[in-house]
Amino acid sequence: MQKKPISTFKYYASIFCFLLYATSTYAQQIFSSNKYPLTYFRQPLDIAPPALAGSFGEIRGNHFHSGIDFRTNQREGYPVYAVADGYISRLRVQNSGFGQALYINHPNGFTSVYGHLQRFAPKIATIVKNLEYEKKSFEIDEFPNETLIPVRKGEVIAWSGNRGSSGGPHLHFEIRDTKTEETINPQFFGIDIPDNIPPVIYSLYAYRLNGKVFNEATPKQAIAISGSNGTYKATAPISLTGEVGFGVVTTDRHNGLSGTNGVYSIQLELDGKMIYTSALERFAFEDSKAINSHIDYPTYLNTKRSIQKSFVEPGNPLSIYSNLVNSGRINFNDAEIHQLRYIITDSKGNPSTLSFSVHAGSAPAISPVVQPGIIYPYNKTNEFNTDDIKVVFPKGTLYSDLNFTYKKLPKPQANAYSSLHQIHNRYTPLHIGFDLWIKADNLPEGLRNKALIANSNGSSQGGNFENGYVKATPRNFGNFYIAVDTIAPRIVPVNISDGKNMAGLSKIILRLSDNLSGIKSFNGYIDGQWALMEFDTKTATLWHTFDERTTPGKHLLELVVVDMKDNTRKYSVSFYR
Repeated sequence: MQKKPISTFKYYASIFCFLLYATSTYAQQIFSSNKYPLTYFRQPLDIAPPALAGSFGEIRGNHFHSGIDFRTNQREGYPVYAVADGYISRLRVQNSGFGQALYINHPNGFTSVYGHLQRFAPKIATIVKNLEYEKKSFEIDEFPNETLIPVRKGEVIAWSGNRGSSGGPHLHFEIRDTKTEETINPQFFGIDIPDNIPPVIYSLYAYRLNGKVFNEATPKQAIAISGSNGTYKATAPISLTGEVGFGVVTTDRHNGLSGTNGVYSIQLELDGKMIYTSALERFAFEDSKAINSHIDYPTYLNTKRSIQKSFVEPGNPLSIYSNLVNSGRINFNDAEIHQLRYIITDSKGNPSTLSFSVHAGSAPAISPVVQPGIIYPYNKTNEFNTDDIKVVFPKGTLYSDLNFTYKKLPKPQANAYSSLHQIHNRYTPLHIGFDLWIKADNLPEGLRNKALIANSNGSSQGGNFENGYVKATPRNFGNFYIAVDTIAPRIVPVNISDGKNMAGLSKIILRLSDNLSGIKSFNGYIDGQWALMEFDTKTATLWHTFDERTTPGKHLLELVVVDMKDNTRKYSVSFYR
């Protein structure tokens, strides 16, 4: 039976009602062209009302935040629930990062992720511990098949914690596309956070680009604004001439106990036409470091202020941009008055606007002075050589063409085995690392396997000796030289000493440190048998939790710690249980 066509009036009436409903209820999908299930997933915690310490896509050091951070009242131990039926598809234990994490594949094509866990549910904990003993490694990254650990919606899979690179107790939660592994804003899936508060806009900036590459020398002008509660404006007319880009400082809060979070979308209109949109709906992890291209990176390094630019560099790989006209660069050269408006929204659709007018000039713009250097195109592999160094920038390293500079400086210290080499400057961000070879100066043959490249802060960049050079892959520009690491890691016992009775204690605790290259491995043995030692990087704490393997009586603990240059420290102590 053929269906009758809907009348034009009824059609537009239904569309109007839908949009009115979406606006009034702040539907999560208001900005998304993709259709995500809104009722399939439950909340991962039973803390009501839910509150966030970090939002999706929030600006972090060198990356966008890949999920949402649920507050846990500044304590650990809340039950963490599977948000839907599925199976544990990944078991991960790290010294840093997520610490202890679980991944659940769901039949609808999405994967949920739970990070910084205090402990796993018993059936999962047993499997994890058996794997650690089998592999003789605290760190594991295993991918069980779908039959090993099935879970049901609402099942307790773990308890919230503070493990790994966590700044305090919370639950890190993500939803990913199982096939592409892109991470997606969980609020698009009905993970509801009460919010009727619009974003706050703090600052507006104009960048005088004039056909040049953006860098630390680009002239920048702060524009005074005023307003609150979602409505902002410039406090005075603005006069600009030539090619200009804009940037804003903005954050968001939600109802209740809210941290200062990131916004979802930033849109810029010129005379009523959209010329720039960024929307943090989803992104690929390999693109996350491009946050340093998204923001004014030199200003961030100097002040920690995150100005989000509304113009896009040609080598920026992020897929968060749309509606771009001339990459967001605007030419003000017609002597007219132009109306501009920012529309900034959070994940619930609460908007804030910032309106301002620009009186365009007509005189030729004054271009910034360009310092002497070598121009390297962003879309090619580039190479720089001298008698002392070789530098290779693979294609994909740069976000824009680079006016490269280099300087050879004196040795930074007496025990350096090369001059200090200034490779451009720290204000230009890189998407991937570059290859650096530095020629060794009087490096004894016996120290070649201990050589590495360090930066001027004394931080190791790794590296190995090859044919008279030490080669490493730094991830940022800076000043580099050859150093050696011949000092073994340090082991400091915290609650154990020789002959101590440990019967009343649940664990052995020690602390580890290394002077330069970093810890590569640690292995503990009790009475000659490998024993699980757990490590937390942020506190440098190493511990062993007693179990049935350590029976009453006298025991011997032996600990072997090795750094990245194979310097080894051994520690042994007898104790009683």
